[in-house]
Amino acid sequence: MFEDFMVNTWVAATLVAVVAGIVGFFVVIRGASFAAHALPLSAFPGAAAANLMGINPLVGLLVFSGFGVAGISQLARRGRRDLATALSLVMLLGLGALFLSRTTEYFQAVYALLFGEVLGVSNADLGPVAVLGAISIALTVILFRPLLLSSVSPELGEARGVSAGLMEVLFLGVVALATAMALPVVGALLVFSLMVGPASAARALTGQPLVAMFLSAVISVVTVWSAIALSFVSNWPVGFFVGGLSALAYGAGRTWALAERSWR
Repeated sequence: MFEDFMVNTWVAATLVAVVAGIVGFFVVIRGASFAAHALPLSAFPGAAAANLMGINPLVGLLVFSGFGVAGISQLARRGRRDLATALSLVMLLGLGALFLSRTTEYFQAVYALLFGEVLGVSNADLGPVAVLGAISIALTVILFRPLLLSSVSPELGEARGVSAGLMEVLFLGVVALATAMALPVVGALLVFSLMVGPASAARALTGQPLVAMFLSAVISVVTVWSAIALSFVSNWPVGFFVGGLSALAYGAGRTWALAERSWR
């Protein structure tokens, strides 16, 4: 489990888990779970297009993540955010279906883009993952106070000069960056699990923002580490354990919160 060929897996998975846990805190308190689900799925057509053109998949991920952010933010100005998210997702998934239908690596491409290749991370993959992860965390730290204020009370934020519209675009941009760095490792479906499950559990355990953010990152890392270890021992897919453990973490957090209320 700790052989040389597994080192990159542990490093990449840890980076992804930390970023997903930190960014996921704002996903939960802003009620943006649908957007966190849609952006990874709307970004994977970019990797499919890059694969079709023979270029670095990360380029396609970043470009289509930007398309997803632009689509959600622009359409949301003229209607509900959930509808804007759904429309953007549908349009980009349609393009993804077109790109994947033109590639000769159809099955492998779909599987890798949706479920990742956490056990096949190369040295060349670690650099971009680390850089994008560092940028995502840095932006989250810089935007922490205005983003938190805008998330908790948009009206108060507007009164203090914090534009809710600008914060929404910046927040979606951070989620898109986190998605781009995580998708090649854990896939479009599993990055959503890491962003929502651990952060929801942390939010149920504490009401202090900084503590909840730190706890979310810790739970996310423990989830990924446990998933890799269980996958190695059982030879079952990593994705099964990531999704299952994320759900268990949320259930445990909610149970603890309910028990604490009853004790009080």
